[in-house]
Amino acid sequence: MSTSKHIDKICCIVLAFALVLTVLFMNAGSLGIQAVSAAVGYASRLFDTSKVHTIDIVMDDWDSFIEGCADEEYADCTVVIDGEAYRNVAIRAKGNTSLTSVQSYGNDRYSFKVEFDHYDDAGSYYGLDKLCLNNIIQDNTYMKDYLVYRMMREFGADAPLCSFSYITVNGEDWGLYLAVEGVEESFLQRTYGSDYGQLYKPDSMDMGGGRGNGHDFNMEDLDFGRSEDADGNASQGDIEGDDRAGSADRDMGGGEPPEFGDRGMGGGPSDHVMGSSDVSLIYTDDAFDSYENIFDSAKTDITDADKTRLIESLKKLNAREDIEEVVDIEEVLRYFVVHNFVLNFDSYTGSMIHNYYLYEDDGQFSMIPWDYNLAFGGFQSNSDATELVNYPIDTPVSGGTIDSRPMLAWIFADEKYTDYYHQYFSEFIAKYFDGGYLEKMIDSASAIIAPYVASDPTKFCTYEEFEKGVSALKDFCALRAESVSGQLDGTIPATSETQAEDSATLVDAGGITVADMGSMGRMGGGDFGGHGQRFETAEKNDADNGAPDFDVARGGMWRPGAEGEAVEAFRPMEGDSMPPGMPFDMPQDNRVNSAASYVPVGISAAVLLFAILAATRFRRRR
Repeated sequence: MSTSKHIDKICCIVLAFALVLTVLFMNAGSLGIQAVSAAVGYASRLFDTSKVHTIDIVMDDWDSFIEGCADEEYADCTVVIDGEAYRNVAIRAKGNTSLTSVQSYGNDRYSFKVEFDHYDDAGSYYGLDKLCLNNIIQDNTYMKDYLVYRMMREFGADAPLCSFSYITVNGEDWGLYLAVEGVEESFLQRTYGSDYGQLYKPDSMDMGGGRGNGHDFNMEDLDFGRSEDADGNASQGDIEGDDRAGSADRDMGGGEPPEFGDRGMGGGPSDHVMGSSDVSLIYTDDAFDSYENIFDSAKTDITDADKTRLIESLKKLNAREDIEEVVDIEEVLRYFVVHNFVLNFDSYTGSMIHNYYLYEDDGQFSMIPWDYNLAFGGFQSNSDATELVNYPIDTPVSGGTIDSRPMLAWIFADEKYTDYYHQYFSEFIAKYFDGGYLEKMIDSASAIIAPYVASDPTKFCTYEEFEKGVSALKDFCALRAESVSGQLDGTIPATSETQAEDSATLVDAGGITVADMGSMGRMGGGDFGGHGQRFETAEKNDADNGAPDFDVARGGMWRPGAEGEAVEAFRPMEGDSMPPGMPFDMPQDNRVNSAASYVPVGISAAVLLFAILAATRFRRRR
């Protein structure tokens, strides 16, 4: 029969197809095929912003881990995310100035970095390799980071995902944190695809911001707001006077980069800039070691060719040549629109010049935001709210000049780019304020997290201060939008120089106390007695204040549900590395990303099996 006559050829073709299909899927990454399902997996799970997620950290000797947090050493733990357990996960404290701030306030509510692939390269949470758990320090609103990351992403800038998560440790309450997608490989794949470029987190060793930095940093070295002129007269520094006037005295047509010393750049006593020229992205020469604060902070493997390419792009950026080749124009403009609206001076535009990621691909730069807990004036909260609300959008640098920030200077050096910047700012105001969208976002987030803030045993502020902070944040944003709108239509001056000449048109924000939103060096009225006292209270069944009741005989705890029923959670029994009641049908080392990741290989295997069976069957019939 004709079917059997050609069956050998058919089976060979099917077999070859199956083998090709199998090789293709197994080597998808090297062939430029992006594993979309993995990224979508974690994006739609832990980073679903419609609810507060739960994360339980299970560790045998948590107290010893906390005592050694300052060393930033990794320890092994099990992490249970929304009921799914992941073993063999690494955790350490993160932060530098924030880490030492926690210690100075006598608290142990550290921020943490969780690495799913630290001990096992294949480990992940639905494709996510790194997770940051931010302790929301110095932010009474609980939502500065959350709002900025959301606005950045929604407005078209590259930014990490985030969501609120309530942390427990061995089943005991620890507090409400912000879970943030680590800006590393998973972020790069989700944002740019598998064929991504190079990632850097420029940071100088003489200030905080990166692991290992900042331990010798003293906040008293900075003068937040006051400086002296040549005659010894005090004047306002960061907000008015020398710094802001200096920002306006720029050469719009280009010019030489500013002089810089050992600790920074700038031309006067008010330029309290901490950092180095390379962190500011200033081109000096072609030597690799002139940019060690960039290259030493690379988050991807880099070669000499990568270094040469970056330096060449910096050279063009500083000379303002071929800007559209060396800058992702739209992404960077949208980044700075949001950034300059929220007034975060603990950043590239502030005196410390850090807290940003630099992404480079084929010689083109873009900016990735990081660490906005001191946004909305929190870095200069002792300043007058009216000055902050009206901070000029066309001279947005504090503690330096526009020219000392090359990644920003090109926007104002060319009228075409300045017009684009203004157009995007108008779009931003229309999107978030004309219909009350940002206020609704704040109200929605506040409603979701309020019960968790109330029962947070380690919070840095009282619940009343949280409510006051949210109210102040809404008022501040509304008035900031009013001022920016005026700056865009010309009714309010848009530079520090012109504002100094015409202050009568500025928006009055005298009713706002910026520190109500949280600030540098102010922690509110929370109880910093440590977890020991808090949990001692919990074990005495003090359920009226939101504390859980413990069933010591069962080695677990319960929390009343919405209708009064017991919602059970468990801590590990002695000698157990997993909480009783947790599913044990998961792999012993780490949960697999997703069952969907095996579908392609399964299809290939099925086709291959069909070919073998078909060949065997027809050979017998022949």
